Amino acid sequence: MCGNNMSAPLPAIVPAARKATAAVIFLHGLGDTGHGWAEAFAGIKSAHVKYICPHAPNMPVSLNMRMSMPSWFDIYGLSPEAEEDEAGIKRASDNLKALIDQEVKNGIPSHRILLGGFSQGGALSLYTALTTQQKLAGVVALSCWLPLRNSFPQACGGSANKDMHVLQCHGDADPLVPFSFGSRTAEKMKSLINPANVSFKSYRGLPHSACPEEMVDVKRFIEKLLPAISEE
Repeated sequence: MCGNNMSAPLPAIVPAARKATAAVIFLHGLGDTGHGWAEAFAGIKSAHVKYICPHAPNMPVSLNMRMSMPSWFDIYGLSPEAEEDEAGIKRASDNLKALIDQEVKNGIPSHRILLGGFSQGGALSLYTALTTQQKLAGVVALSCWLPLRNSFPQACGGSANKDMHVLQCHGDADPLVPFSFGSRTAEKMKSLINPANVSFKSYRGLPHSACPEEMVDVKRFIEKLLPAISEE
């Protein structure tokens, strides 16, 4: 999953209660691990869905004085004008595409795979969904932004996911990734894919975190996009 960094442990996984016919791959935010998100999904899981929460490799992060921490790519700043780690973003996206390929090999069709993430993880999920040739169910993007946004629409390259569904959630009191950055990202997404399939939800007073109301919205979104199928 993590390319040339073999030190990252295997993903935290919430297995399906019966045969897995769908999967959610959800990426944590900067400095975190997949364990907390696996616990969150265990609380809202569907019986036929496998939840995969990978752990980012450790790397020095410019935003945090080059301290080493779990990070999908380097971050220089959290404003729309900040320089971006293009090579790192593309490398991390390739690793995520490889994880999608692995689940397809495991028997779950790509259109039954939902990407998601919080903050930096949500950013990587949005970028990957727009640039992969694998047709996906959609993306759950929490408190995040679209990386390398000025490379689009060219980077889409006739995207396989122009009709995918996106649920974007953002707290209106977020001090790290400003709410305006999230809303601008939603408008950008509407210009890149079917705008009717982009939903942007705001949460009053929510800082840079998730909340129970938001997780209920995520649960409903997953149930709508990844329903149980008759073969089970």
